[in-house]
Amino acid sequence: MSDRALFGPGGNSESFYAAGNKSTKQAPKWLYEIGLDAYEYQCGNGVTGSDANFIEVGNKAKEYGIAMSLHAPYFISLSGVETEKRLKSIDYIRKSVHAAELLGADRIVIHTGSASKITRAEALALASDTISRALEEIETDVKFGLETMGKINQLGTLDEVIELCKISPRLIPVVDFGHLNARDLGNVFVTEDDYKRVFDKIGSSLGDEVAKNLHCHFSKIEFTGGGEKKHLTFTDTVYGPEFSPLAKVLYENNLTPRIICESAGTMAEDALEMKKMYIGAFDV
Repeated sequence: MSDRALFGPGGNSESFYAAGNKSTKQAPKWLYEIGLDAYEYQCGNGVTGSDANFIEVGNKAKEYGIAMSLHAPYFISLSGVETEKRLKSIDYIRKSVHAAELLGADRIVIHTGSASKITRAEALALASDTISRALEEIETDVKFGLETMGKINQLGTLDEVIELCKISPRLIPVVDFGHLNARDLGNVFVTEDDYKRVFDKIGSSLGDEVAKNLHCHFSKIEFTGGGEKKHLTFTDTVYGPEFSPLAKVLYENNLTPRIICESAGTMAEDALEMKKMYIGAFDV
């Protein structure tokens, strides 16, 4: 575990390509050179890379000290009502774990599914069954990260994610602060206490070490009455959340999360801005 918070992008920013880079194999060196220390490999549309490519990216990440994670396919649905499709998610998780192991990633990020056609209790029960089966079938040291979601009709409130993570210590919560803000229609994270409550709840439910080393996503997100609409950049002044109160909470409570930025196209720049705010808290 790191003794400080780590920051990096989810995928490659526009500036990565503008700098002349063409392949994710170049990302670890580029991130190191601009001052970042984490990277989330994106497999949202499927795990399609070759083993050789994953290994090469992983070797570069190790060389440059970049902490790796992997985002599993978006079409995974732990709570799907059609049994065959739901259990197919286990195969997608297996493929994600295989890629993560080659990348040297210690965690994958998984969407929990929908709760639009059934009750939330039914969705939670189905997700619990799916992830329990996955844990039984897939032997790995890679943690399964279950993400809080941004649309109201999705499974993935903080309480729901915590409940699922109680199944096994191999499961960890992935707190997307932008998602939580969007699904509650804004003004959720304004003060330092608003952020601290998240860490306190996770600590009391899953243990202080889980809370201290939390995997997080952070971006500003536009929302409608149904929750999340689209990811924005840090230049937006209408939608939140703001990172500065969280930076103070991390410093004052000696928290060392890994924070992945998912801004729209500026994820590296915005991750670097967060890191600078965080480091600035040490100088106050």
